[in-house]
Amino acid sequence: MATKNKVIVTGFEPFGEHTVNSSWVAVQELERLGLGEEIDLHVCEVPVEYQAVQNLLPSMWKEHQPQLVVHVGVSGLAKKVTLEQCGHNKGYKRLDNCNFCPASSCCMENGPDCISSVLDMETVCKRVRESGIDVAVTVSKDAGRYLCDYTYYTSLYLGQGRSAFIHVPPLGKPYSSQDLGRALQAIVQEMMKLPELKNTEEGPEHNEHCNHTH
Repeated sequence: MATKNKVIVTGFEPFGEHTVNSSWVAVQELERLGLGEEIDLHVCEVPVEYQAVQNLLPSMWKEHQPQLVVHVGVSGLAKKVTLEQCGHNKGYKRLDNCNFCPASSCCMENGPDCISSVLDMETVCKRVRESGIDVAVTVSKDAGRYLCDYTYYTSLYLGQGRSAFIHVPPLGKPYSSQDLGRALQAIVQEMMKLPELKNTEEGPEHNEHCNHTH
């Protein structure tokens, strides 16, 4: 019997004004919907703490050895579900839920400034739109220099680019938890169809550097 593809999808705990974090609500909705028979879905709630991310992510990648890790976060500025293409190493000056931020303001000492996902988010976005889903989807190259961006960069670094980040709006602005869950399902299913994921299993280390201007 063929082994299932393992996918981990994470959301974040509440922080600041987000007393209910729509990212974790959406991920729980995705867990209820599932990703189909061929995909073994695991979900996890991530603390909004830099040090917790540094502890959690290496064990997540090592123990589960997933084909893909998708992190979901809330953005108070987002009106659409937003696919982030890359994560950034520097510029982390906002305090987390423990009133901590890295002294160096960066994720990885001597790491590249920016790492891009192996997944082409423009392709994913286009295919999700063509599927007729009634949720607006867009692409971004700036995940915001807080725990979202920090988590994404760390995961891209650990997974040689086999990671994705999705920003969702707060609940009801304008989408319900059901809307967001269905959007996540459609997006992750499209990601799993991409040839880039098939090619990375035996391939060289990725860590592709971005070439866009910051």
